[in-house]
Amino acid sequence: MKELARATFHIAEDGAGSYRPLAILRWVMVVIFVSFGMQKFTLQSAQGIAQFISNSPLVSWLSVFGLRGGAYVLGVTEFVIAALLAAGAFSPILSALGSLMGAVTFAVTWSFFFTTPGVVKWSISTDPMAWNLAGEFLFKDIVLFCVCAVLLLASLPQVVTRLRC
Repeated sequence: MKELARATFHIAEDGAGSYRPLAILRWVMVVIFVSFGMQKFTLQSAQGIAQFISNSPLVSWLSVFGLRGGAYVLGVTEFVIAALLAAGAFSPILSALGSLMGAVTFAVTWSFFFTTPGVVKWSISTDPMAWNLAGEFLFKDIVLFCVCAVLLLASLPQVVTRLRC
């Protein structure tokens, strides 16, 4: 079974040439997810993300766990993603799963940019788009989404994506 998985899915650590440096992205994402996960266990972080959660049609259900409980669920989820990404250095399927979960995480957090009131003010003026500190905080998720997407695409079998050489 393991040989079949290795024959179809891929990991950067087994690659060569320009593919191998993708391993750096994996370990950076592991550090980021561990860091983000740890932050969710602080009151300050729980209070900080409450505005995003309560206004999101995708994750507002987390409010059933209360302010701290919702943050704990997110923190544990981020630890799981970090663990999957780390294990993905040895298992191509776990690499793909962790990368997919990471991409979904950042797609959801990027959606906060549009669902949280007051984050962005659109206007017809010399500054058509202005965001506050919350918007600046969310804007980084575009890059993190792209990193997870690259890791995911690099993990998938060649029949799924023709991006691999």
